[in-house]
Order: sequence, then structure tokens, then C-alpha cells
Amino acid sequence: MAEFIKIYPENPNDKEIHKVVEVLRKGGVIIYPSDTIYTLGCDITNYKAMERVAKIKKIKLEKNTFSIVCNDLSHLSDYTKPIETKTFKILKRSFPGPYTFVLPAVNNMPKAFKKRKTVGIRIPNNNITLEIIKQLGNPLVSTSIYDEDEVIEYTTDPELIYEKWERLVDVVVDGGYGGNIASTVVDLSETNPIVIREGKGSIEVL
Repeated sequence: MAEFIKIYPENPNDKEIHKVVEVLRKGGVIIYPSDTIYTLGCDITNYKAMERVAKIKKIKLEKNTFSIVCNDLSHLSDYTKPIETKTFKILKRSFPGPYTFVLPAVNNMPKAFKKRKTVGIRIPNNNITLEIIKQLGNPLVSTSIYDEDEVIEYTTDPELIYEKWERLVDVVVDGGYGGNIASTVVDLSETNPIVIREGKGSIEVL
């Protein structure tokens, strides 16, 4: 049964953040808020945890489309090839914010990402997520949690999320009501930006 941990986004409690980080360090899988929707994730350095996330999503790990969630741009060179100044300026303008930018992946990606030529990078404007990653010291992997409801694509109430996912994950972080519009996805792996999905983030930053 998952633990339900309330954390206030305006001023995240260090003790509660630490609890979540300890779960991640032990290979736990969590549901946590972002600046868009609630997402499912784990520590990027833990292969077994990523296998669990893939199993929950009912996909093969090697076919994953997980995004990498960082707390700043300092981790970028660990996962992406050197980028042009123009691209870097777009990232600086947009992060932290409701965007996923697809960038060329480095050759020595973690095992679960080996077959990927590109990777999606997120830096959400959410203090809870940023604090978790900062304390953990590694990025998280992230994937959306869809709702089967035909009208509501994403559940926004953390208590309802807990009811649905409590037997599948180790922690559900209650950071208040989430959004129901996903991030804007932009491919920056080629010369010109290509908008793959227009979501919460304005495409005027491009």
C-alpha cells in the first residue's frame, strides 16, 4: 500500500521531501505533481525501478518514451549531445516551465534508454519536484498517468489518484490539485523546432 504524503508547493517541508527521496533511493516508484499533470516516475539510475514503471504502464522497457526530469540544466550534458546556442537560448527561456524538449541523446545513455536516438527533457516549474530531484542528486524519469474516463484525460485530485494507484506505487505525493493539460512537446533535435504536441506551454518561446 502506497504512502500518501502531503507537501505544500509554496514551501516544501524538508522532512517530507526526505521521505520521498529515501523511497526513490530504495528503488521506489512514486506519483508526484508537476507544473502540468501528475506523473509517474522513479530514479533514473535505478533500472529495476524503471522496469516497474514500464510494467505499470504495460509497455516493454526498451520501447519506453519516458522523459528525463531535471531540476536545472546542469544535467543536460549527461544525457544530450552538445547543443547549438540557439537551442540553449530556447531552453533557458522556457525552463522551468510546462515544456518537454526533445534533444539528441548521448551514446552512453542509461541501459533503459540505449535504443533512443533522442530524449525528452523536462524542468517543471514545481517546487516539490525540483526539491525532490535536488535532494536525490539524480534526475527522475517521468511518464503520464492517463485516466480511462472518456471525458477526463488526466485525474487532478491527488486523493482520487491515490485510490486508483495505491497498490501499484510506493508513494503518492499530494501537492494539491494538479492540472489537466500536459506539457507542450517540441522537437529540437533538428535544425528548426517542430511542435509535436501543443499543451500548456506557449509556442511563442520558440
